[in-house]
Amino acid sequence: MAATALKEQLNGLVNSMFAEGLLDEQFQQLQMLQDGSNPGFVAEVVTLFCEDSERILADLTKLMDQAVVDYSKVDAYVHQLKGSSSRCMRALNVVKHEYYHLRSKFETMLQLENRIQAYETKQQN
Repeated sequence: MAATALKEQLNGLVNSMFAEGLLDEQFQQLQMLQDGSNPGFVAEVVTLFCEDSERILADLTKLMDQAVVDYSKVDAYVHQLKGSSSRCMRALNVVKHEYYHLRSKFETMLQLENRIQAYETKQQN
C-alpha cells in the first residue's frame, strides 16, 4: 500500500478519534512536536500513556476488589488517570471501557505510522 494511502487512512482514523471525543487539542500539540528529527515521538508518548494507564487500571481494580476500599488511594489513582475522582465500580468500568477503546484506536494509529515510516524509508533507499 502506498505511503499516501496509508497517510490518508491514518488521518481518517485520527479525525474519527477527534469526532468521537477521544482526542483533543492536547493531542494536536503533541503531533506538532513530532518532526523529521524525532519521527516516533507521538508513538513513544502514546505507548507510555497506554503503559501507565494499564498499570493504574490494574491497581484501581485491585483496590476496588478489596472488602474495605481505601478511597483515598482510589481518588489518587483516578485523579492520575482521568483528572477527577469517581468512587464506584461502575465509573471505573466506564473508564476502563473508554480506555480500551482508545487504546485500540491508538494501536491502529501506531501500526499505520510504522507502515508509513517503513514505506518512506524503503523509498529513500
